[in-house]
Amino acid sequence: MPELPEVETTRRGIAPHIVGKTVQTVVLRHKQLRWPVPLRLKSVLPGQVMLDVSRRGKYLFLHTAVGSVIIHLGMSGSLRLTNKNEAAGKHDHVDIVFAADCILRLRDPRRFGAVLWTSRSPHKHKLIASLGPEPLDDTFDVDYLYQRSRKRQRAIKPFIMDSKTVVGVGNIYASEALFRAGIRPCTAAGRVSRERYQQLVLAIKTVLASAIESGGTTLRDFVSGEGKPGYFQQELQVYGRAGEPCDVCGKTIKHIQQAQRASYYCPHCQR
Repeated sequence: MPELPEVETTRRGIAPHIVGKTVQTVVLRHKQLRWPVPLRLKSVLPGQVMLDVSRRGKYLFLHTAVGSVIIHLGMSGSLRLTNKNEAAGKHDHVDIVFAADCILRLRDPRRFGAVLWTSRSPHKHKLIASLGPEPLDDTFDVDYLYQRSRKRQRAIKPFIMDSKTVVGVGNIYASEALFRAGIRPCTAAGRVSRERYQQLVLAIKTVLASAIESGGTTLRDFVSGEGKPGYFQQELQVYGRAGEPCDVCGKTIKHIQQAQRASYYCPHCQR
């Protein structure tokens, strides 16, 4: 699944090519993704200038003067920049066609993604309004996370993956941050000390910033808006490495299931 670094990489990849350009037409090949794709996109977008591309958690916003397109990449979606000479494939569901022969194309093999429209601020949309703070913002700090965790029996890994706690800390990056902070993924969130939360907040920020700088993590389907893969996968210290020796201590990395998600940790480095 594309996580925050992949979505941010996509935003940075597509923005320079579409901001300031006028939408010519919208092509809807499949009208049903996770939710129905609004048919009015075909009437409201043409003639509009793309003013900005922003992100909130794993959602992308394409802003115009009359409203914003909200895009979520789901489990396997990607946005690509292409042109009219590249024929659409089986899983290419939506095209936003700009002037100068530029097409922003959504590919989503599993159709778990979303393309929505709002004429209001996208931050007020029901899918967005209740989201927690951005992990790279100053509002996400040790005081916030420590206080929110008090009396919580929920395991620390699903706690930090909850978008109401903090947005965008997906499975890969949660495992990596917990390793760097030395915290086992099954530890109850309410039992983690303030000092260890200080380490965890720093680890989350460091891991996500490093992944964004590297262009995200290529696992299965993701490629950036310009078709370039991310390379943070080469820096993974625990995720996907069950049975391999820990780079720090040499002990064998373990694998468990949490809430139907794979968790990886070092039994020696993480307590």
